[in-house]
Amino acid sequence: MYRNGHLGAALLLYAPVGFATIVAGHQALALVGGAVVVSLATLPDCDHRLPFVEHRGPTHTLAFAGLIGAGVGAAGHLAAGVVPGYDAAALSGFGFAAGALAVLSHLLADALTPMGITPFWPLSKRWFSASIVRADNWLVNQLLLGLGLAAVGAVIVLAR
Repeated sequence: MYRNGHLGAALLLYAPVGFATIVAGHQALALVGGAVVVSLATLPDCDHRLPFVEHRGPTHTLAFAGLIGAGVGAAGHLAAGVVPGYDAAALSGFGFAAGALAVLSHLLADALTPMGITPFWPLSKRWFSASIVRADNWLVNQLLLGLGLAAVGAVIVLAR
């Protein structure tokens, strides 16, 4: 997928999490989580700019999702000292979930394409692909973005 497709997939996967967070009374946290997920949605494609790293290699794995989740979780843990009303465990857990979800949404979107992904690398080189649509399909990328935006709109309406 391309940027718009990845942004849409991230919004689509985050919408239920955002809704649950809002319903639990944590509107600001839901907004921050959404910003994290959207800002990291295309991070796995940093491999285009990394020498000696093949595209859809290590950055397109569950291990990378865990690594990014751990990094965002650590940032949440540090933020607990300056954000009133939240303890370190809650913010680090939420941060981990948001960071990992951003990468997972990317993996799911790329798994729709014929190129697929190897999500369990380095433990397994097994390749996964639904082979539904090419990554460069403009219509599907826009459709994913539209579905993600619609999901966020539904969350806003339903959470009122």
